[in-house]
Amino acid sequence: MELKRVVITGIGALTPIGNTFPEYWEGLKNGVSGAAPITLFDASNFKTKFACEVKNFDPAEHFDRKEIRKMDRCGQLGIVAAREAVSQSKILESNPDLTRIGVIWGSGIGGLNTFEEEVSNFATGNGIPRFNPFFIPKMIADITPGLISMEYGFMGPNYTTVSACASSSNSIIDAFNLIRLGKADAIISGGSEAAVTAAGVGGFNALHAMSTRNDDPKTASRPFDKDREGFVLGEGAGALVLEELNHALERGAHIYAEIIGGGLSADAYHMTAPHPEGKGVYLVMNNALKDGEIKPELIDHINMHATSTPLGDIAEPKGIIDLFGEHAKNLQLNGTKSMTGHLLGAAGAVEGIATVAAIYYGIVPPTINHFTPDPAVPELNYTFNKAVEKNIIYAMSNTFGFGGHNACILFKKY
Repeated sequence: MELKRVVITGIGALTPIGNTFPEYWEGLKNGVSGAAPITLFDASNFKTKFACEVKNFDPAEHFDRKEIRKMDRCGQLGIVAAREAVSQSKILESNPDLTRIGVIWGSGIGGLNTFEEEVSNFATGNGIPRFNPFFIPKMIADITPGLISMEYGFMGPNYTTVSACASSSNSIIDAFNLIRLGKADAIISGGSEAAVTAAGVGGFNALHAMSTRNDDPKTASRPFDKDREGFVLGEGAGALVLEELNHALERGAHIYAEIIGGGLSADAYHMTAPHPEGKGVYLVMNNALKDGEIKPELIDHINMHATSTPLGDIAEPKGIIDLFGEHAKNLQLNGTKSMTGHLLGAAGAVEGIATVAAIYYGIVPPTINHFTPDPAVPELNYTFNKAVEKNIIYAMSNTFGFGGHNACILFKKY
């Protein structure tokens, strides 16, 4: 069976540094930090009092009052990003077969705020079970692709992938595979997350996973820097319209890039820590290269997972060096979480978009907030503090999740 080619024809983004794809790309190019004091709840008693929130997002500008009552913020962010991607792709203008268009979405946590509110109300309500009738539908992670499909009548494959911070990369890889196997003509894929809540911040603080640099939030996410001390929690959504090449060409679609491979692996090591030698990192990237039938020396750029954690920012470069050897020094690497924070299950989507944009525009966004080199971090080209112009033919996007879940997407210039 000959596999079909898969291209990207639409992009939508709702992020801490831009509420549309063009705004997001401007923020990335210019090295803008999305970190600021938390406004979504009172964080005054928390160890971490800042996050990368989506700014100036008013659900009332996108949904009517009845719809808002039925959706968690996670779903709201996801639907808005999907709308931008679908509109930009113009896929509906060609009167497509809606049974051949699907939605595959990623979210690591889903409706955390809804869960938190409902359980809190129950706990303070004298034990009387007065739950919102929309509690369960609002909370479940898979409701977002369901709602997107209902909005447009997309009746193709529809589900959610959950693999912690690798969730939306998994969703994109699944969508890619289904299209190239001929199971769908197009799939809207990506992810959303809205975990800037008391439970989200408190839970990650308890793990000692997040930065507590409350006196200087904008520089708190500092991948590879000697003084990094944890990730910065982010929220938002990213959406891509993946489409079979001939289907896109027949309707004259604009094409941003092609997806040619996807890799998956497990660290099989620890609940939250990466394998110290980056064995899972090596394996996932190697699997992506094998899937795309590409030699390592052809890769130009990697958008790294780069969370600004003490262990992760050492393990990932080790895996890259083990796989690429001398060519590792030629790679233009970056860590865009330095600007957006860590969007958990939505990270793969927004970083996949950053990788596609880097290919399309020939610009690699910077890894900001690098002040002091860390001797423990292998010396490579991390694109510190300033964007770099580069002709990119092949690029990869890495995402790794708690539980040792690893995903890598291989993109190509079209």
